[in-house]
Amino acid sequence: MSKEKKIAADKKSPSAVTGKALDWTLLSRVMHYVKPYNKTFVVAVFLTIFLAAIAIVQPILVQRTLDDYILKDNYNGLLTMVIIMMAQLIIQTAAQYYQTYLTNWLGESVIRDLRTDIFNHITSLRLKYFDRTPIGVLITRTVSDLETIADIFSEGLISIMGDMLLVVAIIAAMLYMDWKLALVTLIPMPLFFVATYIFKEAIKSSFQEVRTQVAHLNTFLAEHISGISVIQYFAREDQEMRKFVAVNEKYRDANIRSNWYYSIFFPVVEILFAICMGLLVWYGAQRVLTDQQLVWLSPNHKPVTTGTIAAYIVLLNLMFRPIRQLADKFNTLQMGMVGADRIFKVLDTQEVAENNGTVNTGRIKGDIRFEDVWFAYNDENWVLKDINFHVKPGETLALVGATGAGKSSTINILNRFYEIGKGKVTVDDIDIHDYDVNYLRGQIATVIQDVFLFTDTIANNISLNNETITREQIVSAAKDVGAHEFIERLPGGYDYNVMERGSTLSAGQAQLISFIRALVYDPAILVLDEATSSVDTETEILIQNAINKLMQGRTAIVIAHRLSTIQNADRIIVLDHGEIKEMGTHQELLKIENGFYRKLYDLQFNSAGIAR
Repeated sequence: MSKEKKIAADKKSPSAVTGKALDWTLLSRVMHYVKPYNKTFVVAVFLTIFLAAIAIVQPILVQRTLDDYILKDNYNGLLTMVIIMMAQLIIQTAAQYYQTYLTNWLGESVIRDLRTDIFNHITSLRLKYFDRTPIGVLITRTVSDLETIADIFSEGLISIMGDMLLVVAIIAAMLYMDWKLALVTLIPMPLFFVATYIFKEAIKSSFQEVRTQVAHLNTFLAEHISGISVIQYFAREDQEMRKFVAVNEKYRDANIRSNWYYSIFFPVVEILFAICMGLLVWYGAQRVLTDQQLVWLSPNHKPVTTGTIAAYIVLLNLMFRPIRQLADKFNTLQMGMVGADRIFKVLDTQEVAENNGTVNTGRIKGDIRFEDVWFAYNDENWVLKDINFHVKPGETLALVGATGAGKSSTINILNRFYEIGKGKVTVDDIDIHDYDVNYLRGQIATVIQDVFLFTDTIANNISLNNETITREQIVSAAKDVGAHEFIERLPGGYDYNVMERGSTLSAGQAQLISFIRALVYDPAILVLDEATSSVDTETEILIQNAINKLMQGRTAIVIAHRLSTIQNADRIIVLDHGEIKEMGTHQELLKIENGFYRKLYDLQFNSAGIAR
């Protein structure tokens, strides 16, 4: 699937696009990660409800203080009310602190667990998935999209519930204090709800575009930073900069659109708030004057007092504060759900090597058989066709052929990175599907041409942080391979940091590190994929000695373009367009007139001016 199709698929996600209501199934999956923290969640919800309730106390205290103590010159009562209001403020502040802390802690704990799950899942996916999924997209899923899920708890679900409870409580308090004054004051509220809905829909679309452009940006950066050497070799800095500027401008424009919606919505809210306040002052002042007269006529009449007006002012401010943020928080919740939808799409990806095998003990002898194997990366565009061969324990099999002949596909099948379409592959007469995948791969060491080293020490790159491998084993393996001297010359020796992708080492040095890595894991089967094709002659001699050391007592499958490195192989298979064209020893294949191997041999050695 292309990047464009992938992004389009994300846009068509039901929860990402419609957004008309919460996807409760999706929300329940997110809440599943809350189960280990149920007590924290319950406490956070309780504090949210408590905050909504205690917030109503403040305007009631203001009303009582103004009507019963300030206007009646009751200093002692005023002092008591001030102490009560300070106590209420301290309690509210403490509750707000713990509620904010717990909701954020909860959100971060959930995304920590989710990030662990998604990384574990990604590392278990077949290589086929990565062939068609941009790395930048996966980075966005694992980092940016996961951060939006944290907002479901800190600024989304719990916060929205608290704000809605607060608004309902305020409206109820206003109606209880004086329903006529409340109805007049809240006349603009229907307009506000319409404005909020329009803003919510507009900002939702804008946020989705921002997330899409973030994925574009991450993909572009991941590809171009990884390929920076190619850009510099061909002096393409200016051209690639222009491409980046275009991608960056789209990301900027998406953010500007979202800011534009905010710049409209918030002034509209302020205008509606001002109208509510104006109606309160206009109608409230009339009621204060009128009700004073009605009290003289009817002592049981409940008047609108100055304290009531002051309480309404506080209540309006309390109500519009969460209302200003409610639409934004709802969209934060929606974007958290969009992020969750994208995360669970990755987690639901079934392109994982099925691990139903039960064989996981003992040491493999290394008897390998391919029986009528057919393999295709896509549908039935067969890359390997009816492949049959047998490698006995301790033997060396070499695979040769032109680029695209199917050599690397063969070893990928053996490691179960890809599944075959037809046929059977066995190791020690046991189908590879009957082995535990991790056990099978642990018995096979693969050394490839493009060595990957992590940003870590040489020792950790050799052991891959396997605590069962000691420093003595690492040093011993390095001496066997012939790399101990060059490692010791490096600053820090085995603790030297090779930096990203081993950029501080030469290609030959990195290749030697990969041989040491293979040796310390003591595999039963050794796979060498073009392991000497990118090094100089002197290093190749060193590596060839390392190969000879590695091959001792092990079954080996060697892929090589340089035929000089495989002349001693027990058997050589010549592949062409996924088919076995020839099979035999070096000498046997040379005797075939006009054979594939003979042509390859003549081409390499005659072009190099070397007589047979």
